[in-house]
Amino acid sequence: MSDGSGADGDRGGGWLARLKSGLSKSADKVGGAITGVFTKRKLDDAALQDLEEILIQGDLGVSTATRLTAALAQGRFDKEVTDDEVRAALADEIARLLDPVAAPLEIDVARRPFVILVCGVNGSGKTTTIGKLASQFKADGRSVLLAAGDTFRAAAIEQLQVWGQRTGTPVLARDQGADAAGLAFDAVRQGREDGHDVVLIDTAGRLQNKKDLMAELEKIVRVIKKQDDTAPHACLLVMDATIGQNAHSQVEAFKEMVDVTGLVLTKLDGSAKGGVVVALAEKFALPVHAVGVGEGIDDLRPFEARSFARSLMGLAD
Repeated sequence: MSDGSGADGDRGGGWLARLKSGLSKSADKVGGAITGVFTKRKLDDAALQDLEEILIQGDLGVSTATRLTAALAQGRFDKEVTDDEVRAALADEIARLLDPVAAPLEIDVARRPFVILVCGVNGSGKTTTIGKLASQFKADGRSVLLAAGDTFRAAAIEQLQVWGQRTGTPVLARDQGADAAGLAFDAVRQGREDGHDVVLIDTAGRLQNKKDLMAELEKIVRVIKKQDDTAPHACLLVMDATIGQNAHSQVEAFKEMVDVTGLVLTKLDGSAKGGVVVALAEKFALPVHAVGVGEGIDDLRPFEARSFARSLMGLAD
């Protein structure tokens, strides 16, 4: 995946502005509440308790909130602080916490094709994310094949075909109800035979039928390995940031089914729950490869800890 320094003109300043704008609802919820509590106030136990509550309500989770307030209190306890000082200090701590998980998706050129299995519940932005990744890989000069592995829904197949047309990427598809594992098997074989660098495989996301979904995903992985015993080389879990704390149970559910290697967080622009990214980082320590803040083809970028942390706190980068 691109490192964000390509030639599409909007990378850099424009993206940071959109990230800040996209996180504005989350920043208003957390940063705005901090401003309400810390207008020249002594950082005593009561103030720390108020701050911890704000962070929990901002979807950062109890464990993360406790860790952040403890870090803030070091060297500042019982001293007067302003809201700007509190937000800046928290942003630094959040960036430190996020830095180990901020890892762009790397394509191992020795694995050809590099097979990426993309998971997530229906409505998470999975198929759109695949289209955006295909666009980025192609911009980096890679040959890509898409596989419409969510054979349960005709709409998912059609949506991926639309993304294939938009990005000029071939799409392997079957009729609705076809065997998803057989399609994945054929996709890896076609990827190798046609010399593609990357094969992106969509999957179903019917979490309410968890047993059926688990059996299907396990079968997909099993048959992919018949083509290449090292594949899939990455298994991305795409998650809708607007679900907040429910994200934890989704990660746990998919980790039971497949070896999740990294996360992609979508729809941050529609969410006041962006703090959940921090909570997920602390709890699961899974790489966060990218975040999405819009519907545009370039609105998915590598996750950058400092920019995210400062935007979440409503601070200029």
